[in-house]
Amino acid sequence: MNTDHDYEALGLVAGLEIHQQLDTSTKLFCACPTDLRDPEEATRQFTRYLHPTRSELGELDQAAVEESRVEREFTYLGYDSTCLVEADDEPPHRLDDEALETALEVAQLMDMTPVDQANVMRKIVVDGSNTSGFQRSTLIATGGAIETSDGAVGIEDLLLEEESAQRVEETDDGVTYSLDRLGIPLVEIGTSPDIRSPEQAQEAAEQIGMLLRSTGKVKRGLGTIRQDVNVSIADGARVEIKGVQSLDDIADIVRFEVSRQAELVEISDKLAERDAAVHDPADVTAVFDGTESGVIAGALNAGGSVFGVRLEGFDGLVGREIAPDRRLGTEFSDHAKRHGAGGIFHTDELPAYGVTDEEVTALREAVDASASDAVAIVAADTAVSKSAIEAVAERARTAIEGVPEETRGANQDGTTRYLRPLPGAARMYPETDVPPVEPDPSDVAEPELLTEKVTRYQDAFGLDAGLAQQVAYGRRMPLFESVVNDGIDPTFAATTLESTLTELRRDDVPVEALEDHHLETVFAMADDGELATEGVPDLLQAVARSPERDPRAVAEEAGLGSAAEDDVREAVLEVVERNESQVESEGMQAFSGLMGECMGALRGKADGDLVSQILREEIQKRA
Repeated sequence: MNTDHDYEALGLVAGLEIHQQLDTSTKLFCACPTDLRDPEEATRQFTRYLHPTRSELGELDQAAVEESRVEREFTYLGYDSTCLVEADDEPPHRLDDEALETALEVAQLMDMTPVDQANVMRKIVVDGSNTSGFQRSTLIATGGAIETSDGAVGIEDLLLEEESAQRVEETDDGVTYSLDRLGIPLVEIGTSPDIRSPEQAQEAAEQIGMLLRSTGKVKRGLGTIRQDVNVSIADGARVEIKGVQSLDDIADIVRFEVSRQAELVEISDKLAERDAAVHDPADVTAVFDGTESGVIAGALNAGGSVFGVRLEGFDGLVGREIAPDRRLGTEFSDHAKRHGAGGIFHTDELPAYGVTDEEVTALREAVDASASDAVAIVAADTAVSKSAIEAVAERARTAIEGVPEETRGANQDGTTRYLRPLPGAARMYPETDVPPVEPDPSDVAEPELLTEKVTRYQDAFGLDAGLAQQVAYGRRMPLFESVVNDGIDPTFAATTLESTLTELRRDDVPVEALEDHHLETVFAMADDGELATEGVPDLLQAVARSPERDPRAVAEEAGLGSAAEDDVREAVLEVVERNESQVESEGMQAFSGLMGECMGALRGKADGDLVSQILREEIQKRA
């Protein structure tokens, strides 16, 4: 498999869809909070079966139809904060104003034009992730651009959408979802197909991410931003890759997809040369009577069957690698798995897995396969085996034609797997329960870019370049701005939010439990003299382990209050007198060692500058 490509010669065209959750106080169509919950906190649950519905023109979306072919039960976990809108037992409320304002800010940063009237649409979703069976989506702005080192990338549209429910567990019978995430506002940003290299795709995603974070109104952390990547080459087809979690994966995703499509094009050419064909599947259970293959024997002992399909002219191609650790046979297996099978076996890899040479020969004879043919089989429950092998046969026919248009899911290693066909226009239709709104960008101020914040933090606050960038791009940037406006020393605030919290995290302190109000209280205590600066790390550690308690109560219990100057002088004097001989012989050279001893004796209750001043005075008296 070749991964070193001339992307211009291959005709690479790529585009991005960025989905970013907004940090609003309520959800998009109801007043419920946007906080995530532990599934163990669920107070109730209910189940649903979902089915595709026709559009206003009487059309069915093929992606929804395929999804519904697998009958599954969907279970939803509700909480004490779950309302009737989230359960789809009450119509949605008006579009959230806070979310709309943030979306307009993002549109300004990308030079987009807001629509005159925003109408909510329904987008059919039959994977169970929405209780209603559809996602609500609203076009907010169109026509913008961002700059990359390889040229401008157009921004086609910006939509405001409701987030789907969080998948908690999946079994053969169904899926369990948590409703805490359902309805959180998110923006979807779609670029034009202007991207011409993997590196440009990643740079464009990073630029959009920077613009989003510049608002200070987006959620941060794993799962709060997702990138979908659309990729095609000249002789291939448009493929939508969903669920890319990390920006660092985008270049590899594009690179591997180009390789996959190029390999599939070459396979198609070879199949055309061989005059390949795919025959009707057949029941080949008798071939494996008494088999020693554990997988096949397990299926047969449970009353199942083995179905096979002759792939004329496919010999040696089913096992051909088309992406790292993925072969054409893996593509066939993805389709079989969608119908409940565990996977497939094929003759490019057999004999193996307990299947003998004799069984392979008998299998070929059973389907009348020659040496130039391949045979794929599925062993499972009879109904599953039959539907799965039919899906394999259909995918094999597509391999003869070339690269199929489809939606694929991103894997952690940068490869992808088949999910479903590309959705069509039939999945969208108007939402009649939500009135349209008229976006007014006139009162929306354009946010300061993160790159501009870095410069301002250096010029106005005296932060060095590294710390300024850490704060500006960090998840606590809005908090930093807030406490500095309240009079907290910028260097102290920045160091605490970036360096201190990072050090505590490395020591396995659960700093993610610290909310803004905890940090605001600790900053205020230090500023008012209630807490020594040196005591901040100890207090933050204690609060992180008991986040339900007020930081002042935690400080009092842990003895972390700021010591009075007389108490500090008494503690320093005790250290100096205990080391009087060293002071007399070394003078100020004893300062460094005694300073550490003094700070240890005070246990973070005194400011280092005060301790240093008093210690110098006491040493000079004895020098």
